[in-house]
Order: sequence, then structure tokens, then C-alpha cells
Amino acid sequence: MKAYVSTALAAVLVLTLPACQKQTADSGAAESTEAGSVDALAGTWKVDLASLKFEGKPEEYLLKDGTWNCKTCIPPLTVAADGQMHAVADRPYYDNISVKAADDKTVEIHRQKGGKEVSSLIMSVSADGKMLTNKFKDMTTPGQTIEGSQTEQRVGPAPAGAHAVSGQWKPDRVGEYSEDALNLTYSVAGNSVTMNSAGQSYTAELGGPAVPIKGDAGGTMVKVSREGTAGIRETNIRDGKEIGYAILTPSADGKTIGFVYTDTRDGSSVSWTGNKTS
Repeated sequence: MKAYVSTALAAVLVLTLPACQKQTADSGAAESTEAGSVDALAGTWKVDLASLKFEGKPEEYLLKDGTWNCKTCIPPLTVAADGQMHAVADRPYYDNISVKAADDKTVEIHRQKGGKEVSSLIMSVSADGKMLTNKFKDMTTPGQTIEGSQTEQRVGPAPAGAHAVSGQWKPDRVGEYSEDALNLTYSVAGNSVTMNSAGQSYTAELGGPAVPIKGDAGGTMVKVSREGTAGIRETNIRDGKEIGYAILTPSADGKTIGFVYTDTRDGSSVSWTGNKTS
């Protein structure tokens, strides 16, 4: 399963977050006057899991001859599937990984950072080989544990001679997710926007420079700009490069919010609707 994880679903889904060109304080103020208020964004929003939609190329895995390949990981990953921890590079949220086949239909994956386990994943293929269920636990945000499950549907044939988890899978739905991690809260004060969700937060000026996302172990930063009359665009930046952006749009009646996140590295996207709870 692709790790959008950065904040909550707001992490498998959301704060994978959020770029505008650098603007001066004057141009930001002009943007504020012309675009109208983003006050409708203020409040606490709860992700409706039934509304989740995934778009993009299928995930692709191969476990064969003692080697695990995640071909659609960013960047692609190849590691021995012997149940031992192996060092990996270019991974913002982990630096070691272990992979093993628990049986002919199940694979277990554990990740560490700095010697501490930060996530685990159990991938199980159905008896007919058509569905993959991922049960995950994420501890990448200090002091937070997010648990849940996601299903994927097989697309295309299973590779001959490989473990059952191998092949191409299209993300289907998230069936379970830690309840508290489904909530994200925004507050607006003049031209300043503050977000809090599942141990991660930021405060940024509309049209201003990128700021760090507090609690994000991958060092992600976010820029915030206006989108339409009442929405915002959050652009995620890591190591000086844009990795994706989210567009949040409150409904006209203020009761729901639409969220669409696009990963600019591979063009995949995830969207959901959130209901206002306070």
C-alpha cells in the first residue's frame, strides 16, 4: 500500500500535504481581497470513509525467489524477503525494513527509523486470489498510533511462480481507521491558517512561504494559497521539491468539505468528503 502517510487520512491520506510561487506580503494581501474569505474552512471536519476514491496506476508488487519488489513505491524498492531488517535509502519515514512471507497468502512488513519500529503492515490475499487486505499500524508521528485496514482488487494476471501477493492491485476502500485520526481542525485568523490533525500541525500565511509541518517525521513543509472563493491549496514540499498538493473546498452550506490530494510524482490522487462536527 502506498504510504501517503504524513498526517492522518489526513495521512494515509491527507497531510501528504501541500505551492504557489513565492509572493510578497503585498501580493498576499491583494490575493486576500480579491478572492474573498476562507473563514468557511474553520472548524473540525471528519473524514467520511465511504466517500474515499483512489485514482492512478495500480500498485505493483513481486515476491519471488526470496526477494521483495515494490515497483510502484517512490522510489521503487527491492529488498531480501528473509524477515531480517535491511537498511534502505531515500525513505523519509523509515531507514530499515523487514519483509517475510508468513504463509503462501500472507506477507508481513515492518519498518524502523533510528532503531525504533515506526510502522507495520500485514498483506493477506483472499482464497480466490482476487482481493488483497492490508492491515496497517503507523507510528511515524511521535506519540501517535494509527491503525486500520484497506482493500485492493487484483487487476491483470498473477505472476507465475510468485507469492500470491504479487501482481497489480487497484486500491478499493479503507474499511477501518483509528477514529481520532479521521478528524482535522482548521482555524483562520486574518490571513493566517492553522491546521491540527493526529499529532501534526502547521500555521501558515496565505500566499506566504513554506513552513514545517510539526510532528511530521519526514521533514515535510507546506505552502498555503487560496483556491476559488473559499477554498485553499496546500502544497507539500520535501527537500526543496514539490511532492504533491491538496485542494480543500467547503460546501456552500458550510456543512461539508471536499478534499482532493494529487501526488505530483506519479499523478495518483485520493479524494474524500468530510463532515463538519464543530
